[in-house]
Amino acid sequence: MGENGLAAIPTAVYGFVLLMAAIAYLILERAIVAKEGRDSFVARAIGPDWKGKLSAVLYFAAIPLAFVSPWIAAALYVFVALLWLIPDLESSGNWRTAKSNQGRNAVSITKHN
Repeated sequence: MGENGLAAIPTAVYGFVLLMAAIAYLILERAIVAKEGRDSFVARAIGPDWKGKLSAVLYFAAIPLAFVSPWIAAALYVFVALLWLIPDLESSGNWRTAKSNQGRNAVSITKHN
């Protein structure tokens, strides 16, 4: 993108690569939750994962937008990157709850043995 001055095709291709990475992330996340179970530590820690879903939607929207305005598409890519720098309070709370529940389960298993 940088070498071509935000030309439409490189900007759209970059968005496609980002979209494929986002989809791979969502597939991996679902596979882990399916393997571990919906009540697992990982599933509780991840929560609804609105950032992952929103990222994929914004990348998908930015690809055709790159042919209309590559600058707006690039701005969406930057927005998604910055979005991941902001702590997700809901997931953070889910992580703490899941971690504390995991510790309680370990203690209760130890007591029954």
